[in-house]
Amino acid sequence: MLGENIKKLRKSKGLSQEELSIKLNVVRQTVSKWENGLSVPDSSMLISLAEELDTFVSELLGEPVTAPATDDLKTISEKLEVINLQLAKRSMTKVKTTRWVLILVCVLIVMVFVALAVINGSYLGWNYNNPELAVAGTILHGFEFVFVRVAPIAFLSSVVGIIMTYKKRYNSSLICE
Repeated sequence: MLGENIKKLRKSKGLSQEELSIKLNVVRQTVSKWENGLSVPDSSMLISLAEELDTFVSELLGEPVTAPATDDLKTISEKLEVINLQLAKRSMTKVKTTRWVLILVCVLIVMVFVALAVINGSYLGWNYNNPELAVAGTILHGFEFVFVRVAPIAFLSSVVGIIMTYKKRYNSSLICE
């Protein structure tokens, strides 16, 4: 909701993301991330943002505008905390999905290597006078030739990616504490 409100108010003021970013001394991509819900401004930036858009922080956060309460800062920080927790949860879901995809890639590579080891180049002994066997054998040989050269790189890259997702999870858990 915060991102939608920022975008709606920015457009109603006739400002582009670039113009708003200049007024706030941030890069345009930061405004884009706010509007797309990929990040949230901190509390001081939220106040500056509300000032630039001639509105109240509570309106940015989706609350109806009422008389300012004495604990506005506490309410703002609670809402920002909820939004940050939602972003962290979304980020962890992406990390877990990426990790499982990389694990699947490693498993598939191992399975293909096992399959290639089982056939042990038996296609090399086929009768290549038969055109169908010649085509199939050539395709198998070409696949094996390319796979044996590319798969180790893909496997190592996937393992490094898996390790990085665990490091990211560890670092994220430190940040959340």
